[in-house]
Amino acid sequence: MSSRRLLVPESLALATEGYAWLPDLMRAQDDTALSLRVLGHPALAVRGPDAVRFFYDEEHVRRHGALPGPVLSTLFGHGAVHTLDGDDHRQRKSLFLPLLETDVVTAAAGHIADAWDEAVPRWRAQPEVVLFDEVGRVITRGVCRWAGVPLAEDEEQSLARDLLAMVDGFATAGPRHWRARRARTRQEQRFAALVTEMRADTAQAAPAGSVLDRVRGHRDASGTELTPRIAAVELLNVIRPTAALSWFVAFAAHALHRWPEHRERLRSDGAVFATAFAHEVRRFYPFAPFLGGRAVTELTWHGHRVPAGGLVLLDIYGQNHDERLFKDSYAFRPERFLDHPPGRDELIPQGGADPRTGHRCPGEVMAVGVLEMLARRLAALEYRIPPQDLAIPLNRIPTRPRSGVLIRTLP
Repeated sequence: MSSRRLLVPESLALATEGYAWLPDLMRAQDDTALSLRVLGHPALAVRGPDAVRFFYDEEHVRRHGALPGPVLSTLFGHGAVHTLDGDDHRQRKSLFLPLLETDVVTAAAGHIADAWDEAVPRWRAQPEVVLFDEVGRVITRGVCRWAGVPLAEDEEQSLARDLLAMVDGFATAGPRHWRARRARTRQEQRFAALVTEMRADTAQAAPAGSVLDRVRGHRDASGTELTPRIAAVELLNVIRPTAALSWFVAFAAHALHRWPEHRERLRSDGAVFATAFAHEVRRFYPFAPFLGGRAVTELTWHGHRVPAGGLVLLDIYGQNHDERLFKDSYAFRPERFLDHPPGRDELIPQGGADPRTGHRCPGEVMAVGVLEMLARRLAALEYRIPPQDLAIPLNRIPTRPRSGVLIRTLP
């Protein structure tokens, strides 16, 4: 590491370099582990499949107390499953495990597909639309239908806007962050009131087996019913990550604009290529830069030490662009996943390890399934890309094409 980098506070470097910050530090050391300080705290950064397993081993790293308050106040919610460990985490996570089942993914994708098809005529009636915003509305409508959450037509746009704001403001200060906090407060209150109403009024019962029904009746490891606020937090933790697919659909549109040869393959090659395309979008484009936890005891990894309570960072963006795992890692090549499906702990845009027992996002299977479906629909849609700023700034977290991808649909 250069002496210049040693003099730059890491918090400032993260703010100015964004996604490139940790990969650049690790590249300078040519290693899969790095000792550093973050916000004045000792930290250990790790990368690679073995490091993923090390990071998710609860004897090494715990998540409780690791997520900063601003992230909980915007993205996950205070008291969410992401903040728990051990039996508490496993029992709470059982609420989300049905999201891994094929029939559940198919049902959710079907509702979102219907919402897309309903939206296209409205897009054609307008001179142009911002795809990022429109997909947020499509997904919100579809996922609420699937989850059993009642949503009036006049509530759709405001809920979609709030869900996107929660994601957009989780890793920043200033207006985006405070907009995200207000959005979470509004929707936690709304969803808590909904859960309370469903518990009190059998005439307003949630559809049997729906996400709303499961959240309403879930009990934690102690056997106690979730409070309405925590129930609202976890209900949002199903709906909000699905809405976050707006980022990946915007990236898919960006990819089809830069490499239009993939459009015909999405139209004609069926689900196999669509799956590979979805994986490559998630690998190539930046979303989460890294994940953090706290060292349970003093840890040493590849000769680097961190004391008990120190930070452990899993370099997501760097691993997804590691030449040792993905040849020509800065080239967009969906074909790489036709020959070699991604290993569980190799491709980690939504975390690593076993989604059934660990902290990996249980909604990842759904994310891939929905992205496959929307990418194929996007490829089938006739539209033009007018002149606009499609740059993707790496110093903005989470980033996206600056324009949100403006499209002009054709009759």
